[in-house]
Amino acid sequence: MSYPHLLTPEEKLADAKKLLSLPRIVVICGSTRFMTEMTEADLWETKAGKIVVKPGCDMKSPHELGSDPVEAEALKVRLGELHRAKIRLADEVLVVGNYIGDSTRAEIAYARSLGRPVRFTHPQVDPDA
Repeated sequence: MSYPHLLTPEEKLADAKKLLSLPRIVVICGSTRFMTEMTEADLWETKAGKIVVKPGCDMKSPHELGSDPVEAEALKVRLGELHRAKIRLADEVLVVGNYIGDSTRAEIAYARSLGRPVRFTHPQVDPDA
């Protein structure tokens, strides 16, 4: 007796993207010190016909979101979880900037563990190169 193959959540997501005829989704990763470069990369990736997701908060710049240190730290944790969800949603990752810190290095490792292709604006910073 043969049992039907049950799809994983990842396979269901890939099937849904195909059924919806969605363009490729690229997530931009990198230090938020490169927000200007991320915006430029967003422009070019969008021009190429891709859906782009990127960090929405820059916790390094002064803003009321960072005024309470306890709340700011909790927000950083939630933003990290949100960014990992963006990586799961994406078809590929684009790392922006000429510096890779611990958070970005962890995002790259996470993306690669999921089998997501990872590109770099500055390939020399690829930790696995």
